[in-house]
Amino acid sequence: MDSAVNRVLIAVLLALPPLAQAQLADPTRPPAAFSSPQQLGADGEASGPRLQSILIGRTPGGRRVAVIDGVTLREGGKVGGAVLTRINETSVVLRRGKNLETLTLFPVPAKAAEPTGKP
Repeated sequence: MDSAVNRVLIAVLLALPPLAQAQLADPTRPPAAFSSPQQLGADGEASGPRLQSILIGRTPGGRRVAVIDGVTLREGGKVGGAVLTRINETSVVLRRGKNLETLTLFPVPAKAAEPTGKP
């Protein structure tokens, strides 16, 4: 009986690697509606650099880092040909040559950004 259990266990373990490689949707990823229109590509996915996290130390002058496209950066760090020039509490500023680009953690949804016409 132990050999039958062992064979079943081996069969289950051999079936796991393909399941582990399956692409699953990230349940923590915000819906596309929370991306600002200028950051969405034709397929509805975010295009260009994407700010994922900001970490700011509690002590005055503490460490400030941002995670952009999976890369952890400090001010002065480079990502995708841009230089991280400023880290704020909810946004960062990137410089490409003379152009500045602000990335926000929680962009205003496109519908919320439109004026409603109501007082």
